[in-house]
Amino acid sequence: QVHLQESGGALVQSGDSLTLSCEASGFPFSTTAMFWYRQSPGKQRESVATIIGDGSFTNYDRAVMGRFTISRDNAKNMVYLQMNKLKLEDTAIYYCNTYLRAQNYWGQGPQVTVSS
Repeated sequence: QVHLQESGGALVQSGDSLTLSCEASGFPFSTTAMFWYRQSPGKQRESVATIIGDGSFTNYDRAVMGRFTISRDNAKNMVYLQMNKLKLEDTAIYYCNTYLRAQNYWGQGPQVTVSS
């Protein structure tokens, strides 16, 4: 049974840094790509960052490139999203995601709120 459990959501100020964590279980983690998405009020859920199984390739949405870093620790079944220089527009619910056997799996989505 696939399970994704995020942690690290918080209320922070503009310019601050924050790291989200996602603990995964129930599937072959080290060979599975992982994703972070986010959804702001009134907007569709959007992809933020991608990392492949061995961590050798990452990809970012243009809005976060250079500020966010996705990483993973396959020994711990963990994926992280390091967010630097946070902006007001980064306020959203952030979701850990993976796609297996034609199905999307989501974590519960911690809230990240950036205030001025």
